[in-house]
Amino acid sequence: MHLRKAYEEWMAEHIGRRSEERQRRLLEGLGHVEKWFAEAVWWPAFESFEYLHPEYEVQDFRDGLRYLDFAYIRGMLRVCIEIDGYGPHRRDLNRKPFSEELNRQNHLVIDGWLVIRFSYDDEKEKPRQCQQMLQQLIGKHYGTAAKPEDGLTVLEREAVRLAFGQNGLVKPGELFAYLGVGRKRGLKLIESLVRKKWLIPVPGTQRVRAYRVCDNRSLPV
Repeated sequence: MHLRKAYEEWMAEHIGRRSEERQRRLLEGLGHVEKWFAEAVWWPAFESFEYLHPEYEVQDFRDGLRYLDFAYIRGMLRVCIEIDGYGPHRRDLNRKPFSEELNRQNHLVIDGWLVIRFSYDDEKEKPRQCQQMLQQLIGKHYGTAAKPEDGLTVLEREAVRLAFGQNGLVKPGELFAYLGVGRKRGLKLIESLVRKKWLIPVPGTQRVRAYRVCDNRSLPV
């Protein structure tokens, strides 16, 4: 699936199922900083917005409401992702708001959240560094980032999972449709999995019609 279509579907999904205030905030659109993070940092790292929630509403430590820039919620894992700009607001922050900001983060941690923060400068100038941190964090829990021991990308891992779910066999057309990719990109992905010895071709009478998982492979985490 292309970024633009995935982004629009992701926003529409969250607009349709959230509180009135959060709907209003989302309908106004993400700010430039947050949109840049979603499109230029998160998407290249994972090629999916699954489990990522924009403008996520949480109970504030003062019994009010606050909105996290992003929340990644998957199973028991809850990650707060904040993007901090160095604008006039932050430069002029006095002691009381500064203290409250730290207390908010502390209460999130006490409530079981992992908190990861990026500066807008790093997001713009060092996007790959931000991506690697996110991949390491989430991959540590779920293996959705490429890991040294299997060497799979996010899409490659989903392709292998599809094959395992079909008795170890998958047809190219099924794979392209499932991943939402075109034929050219899909064939490159299959070639990569064959090269990495995750899939092997099942020959038909005239050409390869399916691929199966190599016997020595197990379902990726």
